[in-house]
Amino acid sequence: MSMDDLQIESLLADVFQPVEPPERFSDRLRDTFSVIRDAAADDLAGWADELTESELDSLKDPRNWVRPVVAVAAGGAATGVLVLVEFRRRGRRRRSRIESLISSTRSRTGL
Repeated sequence: MSMDDLQIESLLADVFQPVEPPERFSDRLRDTFSVIRDAAADDLAGWADELTESELDSLKDPRNWVRPVVAVAAGGAATGVLVLVEFRRRGRRRRSRIESLISSTRSRTGL
């Protein structure tokens, strides 16, 4: 390979490295989805508490399922995103510990 090819390959490798979002973005995302999850749970709990006996009987009709289904879907989606954000945060922390261990090992061994 020529020197130009190596430079281009090096530039492309630099350009296509993954970009990690800032830590505060993850915190804001987690806070937002926590609020959504809590609001969905509160709405579902409040809705269930407000039902009278006749309204409970009316739940046999699927047209009356919209409110609880939307609340469960929003809460489930928000919880799923929170789980993914937490896994990503833990993976990033573990990866940084591994990278620091490798670099300290390299510095000690002189590699």
